[in-house]
Amino acid sequence: MRRWAWPVIRALSVVPVAGCSGSLPPLRGQIEVGRDAYAVFVAGTGAAGGDLYAVRAEGGEALPITFTNVGEMRPRLSPDGTSIVFLRGRSLVDSTPATIWVMNLLSGADRELVLPKGAGPPTVAAWSAGGRLIVVATSKGLYQFDAPPASGDARPVPVVQRAVAESSLAVLLGHPAFARVVPCTETGAICLASGSGAPELLAHDAHDAAGWGPDSVAFFVGDEVEIRPLGAGRARRLAWAGVPSAPRQLTFFAGSSSPQPE
Repeated sequence: MRRWAWPVIRALSVVPVAGCSGSLPPLRGQIEVGRDAYAVFVAGTGAAGGDLYAVRAEGGEALPITFTNVGEMRPRLSPDGTSIVFLRGRSLVDSTPATIWVMNLLSGADRELVLPKGAGPPTVAAWSAGGRLIVVATSKGLYQFDAPPASGDARPVPVVQRAVAESSLAVLLGHPAFARVVPCTETGAICLASGSGAPELLAHDAHDAAGWGPDSVAFFVGDEVEIRPLGAGRARRLAWAGVPSAPRQLTFFAGSSSPQPE
């Protein structure tokens, strides 16, 4: 897998460090990015989202990734765990996502991905399974970018590739995937769909599910994260601390057993 070292396009998103300028790796000394298992989530009460935070898979302190006067939302970690794509709102009070950003968590550099005029506002962005594309759903269609640091403009997803692109945007469970998270008819519940059968209830009074490695699913119950095995086993709650208000919108990297290449 590749480690990216981008030029800094903007430094809006990195937590300021006294006496330093420019971008710094936001998780340096806390999480070994690309190797350790960790989750990223949104927290804060702005209508357009809050800031991004990280927490190790075993729990512990919530670690800030961004600290801005605009709202960040809907993060997705790359398959290699070194980068994150997310949306930024126009402000903390405007709930319309305005722009798409990618941050390299190894360097702290971030970069805006610009949609063509008339594409409509983005609603969600995600990585392709191999991490070489970023797929974006907007109010008017599907677009894809070559993953940074490659340059290039957004292009519409061809009709023959729409099913694959939509799978990238879905929350898939298992490896290989055997189910996906879908809305329930019951308000405030999470369901799973597999095969051609009717969706099955996963949890009442829950929201924002994400795959938690190849054999578990995680979701929010109130302000807590519940991690439930997809097979036999008992559910557990993530033991975390220092969590800001209204945590939500979880994404997870399962970790790597071997060092990432330079």
